[in-house]
Amino acid sequence: MKEFKKFISRGNVIDMAVGLIMATYFGAIIKSLVNDVIMPPIGLLLGGVNFSALKVVIQEAQGETAEVAILYGAFINTIITFLIVSFAIFMAVKMYNKAQERFKKEEEEAKPAAPPKQEVLLTEIRDLLKK
Repeated sequence: MKEFKKFISRGNVIDMAVGLIMATYFGAIIKSLVNDVIMPPIGLLLGGVNFSALKVVIQEAQGETAEVAILYGAFINTIITFLIVSFAIFMAVKMYNKAQERFKKEEEEAKPAAPPKQEVLLTEIRDLLKK
């Protein structure tokens, strides 16, 4: 139990949980964007096709037995959703990396520059001659 408490109380677990929750809702927003905003105009351009209804029926519904079909339209929607989410994550990581590089560069510029080796050597020689 102590080990579990230690694990849960670490900051990384909280950060990961927040990230997971944000990713879940981000995925839902992107799914809605694809299904409700992007795909209807694309379907209209392709002659009024409703992508979510595209399917290949393998077996028709019979009485209590449900229809068996390959829902390739839903699969296309999922692929487009994946591509948009992947691109958004790529852009976020790219911006994060750029910010990290900028912060690192600012830190390096703020550090006093080390004197050249030749100067250090001459200083040591001078100090030895003084002794």
